[in-house]
Amino acid sequence: MGEAVYTPLGDGRFEPGELSRGPWSPDHQHGGAPAALLAGAIEATGEPSPMRVARLTLDLLRPVPIAPLQVATEVVRPGRKVQVVAASLSCDGEEVVRAQALKIRSAPGESERQGFGPAPEPGPQEAPDPVEFDAGLLGGPMFGGAAMEIRLSAGKERWETPGPSMAWTRLLAEIVAGEEPSPLQRAVATADFANGTSSVLDWKEHAFINPDLTVVLGREPRGEWIGLDAVSSISDDGSGMATGTLFDADGRFGVSAQALYVSGIGR
Repeated sequence: MGEAVYTPLGDGRFEPGELSRGPWSPDHQHGGAPAALLAGAIEATGEPSPMRVARLTLDLLRPVPIAPLQVATEVVRPGRKVQVVAASLSCDGEEVVRAQALKIRSAPGESERQGFGPAPEPGPQEAPDPVEFDAGLLGGPMFGGAAMEIRLSAGKERWETPGPSMAWTRLLAEIVAGEEPSPLQRAVATADFANGTSSVLDWKEHAFINPDLTVVLGREPRGEWIGLDAVSSISDDGSGMATGTLFDADGRFGVSAQALYVSGIGR
């Protein structure tokens, strides 16, 4: 992997790089970047018993600037079977993202795997070439394309084409410099692309921004490639939703949901 999305500064502080940039402003991050950063912080917080994150919910309280950030975590509910961990991301003392995760104890062999189904076809290697994003529109690279490779595999052939779509994704950069991205970080980063992957509006004319993200994982994902089958629905009152099914080479492992704020560009 090449350049990282964030550089650790010590004491829970991180410096975001250009790879964190989102599609709506040259000064703000893509939601998948801070979502993955907080996911890693949450995984590192809690009691030492074997646990995995089964649900992660994030509220993006305001646009996340491309500026030094402070991460804080707290165990809300300790326990050996179930834990709840909260996390926040702040810039200059102002909270910009709030997250809460439900962890469930991991006990291999306790139950038999069933109900997840096979992975959709085609696989990532058979899917078309990666989507190319125009970095010149915002004056530099963006999280989508530069840090995250996206290959549309079904539903539509072009990113700009409206409608539901299926895609394979993989991280091209470390989330935190010097750290291998975890399966959870890969899944969360992918999930935040549901609204873009399945957009029904022209993103050059409309903003369809998700102020939140919820991911539920029935099992831990495997491998570098994460798949997303996404659908967007837009209401007539300036709101909507994007939902997704998450899968890897072994089949379905989770679902995601985003509420959407919709408006014309510049309004």
